[in-house]
Amino acid sequence: MRSYEKYFRMNRLPHIWCPGCGNGIIMKSIAKAAEQLGLDQDNTVIVSGIGCSSRASGYMNFDTLHTAHGRAIPFATGIKLANPKLKVIVITGDGDCTAIGGNHFIHGARRNIDLTVVLFNNNIYGMTGGQASPLTPTGKKATTAPFGSVDTAFDPCKLAKAAGASYIARGTAFHAKPLVDLIAQGISNNGFSLVEAITQCPISYGRRNKMGDAAGMLKWMSESAVPLTAYEKLAEDQKGDKFPIGILYQKTAPEYSAEYAKVIKLAQEGK
Repeated sequence: MRSYEKYFRMNRLPHIWCPGCGNGIIMKSIAKAAEQLGLDQDNTVIVSGIGCSSRASGYMNFDTLHTAHGRAIPFATGIKLANPKLKVIVITGDGDCTAIGGNHFIHGARRNIDLTVVLFNNNIYGMTGGQASPLTPTGKKATTAPFGSVDTAFDPCKLAKAAGASYIARGTAFHAKPLVDLIAQGISNNGFSLVEAITQCPISYGRRNKMGDAAGMLKWMSESAVPLTAYEKLAEDQKGDKFPIGILYQKTAPEYSAEYAKVIKLAQEGK
């Protein structure tokens, strides 16, 4: 038995994700980050919303909540405020986090509450039939955009930075080893952490957009993802469809549950 396997409910595996889906890679990266940090399973909570990615909480051997669509972050906020000593990890998808859950995402970042949000970004609503999500790139096809999406996609990392998150990183399913470190550093950060994990959906997204099978989509990640320091040296006309990976932003800022505890103390003292 591999050491990180203790973080899985082995009796619930194998998973139900489609062949070639990258979600298992991201889930394993979370488990390996937990192993790297030596997280206590009794003091770690994993919260997920609804969607393909959110199935991951059911496979992970922690106290877990599989919550309502778009509501993983407010559930996680309640847990953190009730017991600030807990490590709280949110597993969410591009639709769950940035569409129906977009408002909660913004305010979680604004408060800088100590949550680690791992956003599985496969650029599509995979579970419900391949509709375009807020992270579907302009021009890419979906069941709700058969001729290509005309909407401008969010950049969730830039959105989180603008809202106030104190740790922001991006990795991919191809770059699995660095992703483990990015997630571990996010968990260690005392504040709101976003780790965007680019992952492949060969069935609902790749096939429709002629990106090939899972291997083809992983090859696309290997060619398109560029470490931040190298990306910043590229001229604008060289960037094209490339995107930066690594730690994109980090700052020190007051953490919400600690600040809220001060308010509770003042109320108790009658000041």
